[in-house]
Amino acid sequence: MKGCPELETIRKHAVDVTLDPDTAHPKLILSEDRKQVRCGDIKQDLPDNPERFNTVHYVLGKEGFYSGRFYYEVQVKGKTGWTLGVVIESINGKKKIDLRPENGCWTVCLMDGKYKAFTGPSVFLCLREKPQKVGVFVDYEEGQVSFYNVEARSHIFSFTGCTFTEKLYPLFYCGAIDNSAPLVITPIGVTD
Repeated sequence: MKGCPELETIRKHAVDVTLDPDTAHPKLILSEDRKQVRCGDIKQDLPDNPERFNTVHYVLGKEGFYSGRFYYEVQVKGKTGWTLGVVIESINGKKKIDLRPENGCWTVCLMDGKYKAFTGPSVFLCLREKPQKVGVFVDYEEGQVSFYNVEARSHIFSFTGCTFTEKLYPLFYCGAIDNSAPLVITPIGVTD
């Protein structure tokens, strides 16, 4: 694999991620197989579960991870804004979340045409190619969260030296209604 030889090894830690409807903001529309999410224009009448996000259009992965290594890929093709990463289990979806590591959030995003990592303060990222599919890799014991441009076979950003003390969940933000393309969790090894 040219450009990023470690990506081939990392992809061996692929996990099957599905979206958790109990955490989805009421304006989010999940596919039946829970592999795609997009923002709708109508707030659905859903139970106000304690884990449901109600301030920002977030949804978590159904499966959480308390150890080991895991990797998944998300198609962001056609999106004008998105956020991907992992957050701690105790994240409070009932209030606005400041996506920084000290708050238990390790994420990167595309916002206003710019890529950035929510460090603290945020770091703008200069990417040679616009990602169409983003790979997210976590090594729990090593305290690392890394992001890859899958098709360009390049590294986007890594959070290192992290101390994880809780279960981690994949986080997805697909943007507002004018950003209609879905985020799609893709099978590993499939390229467009």
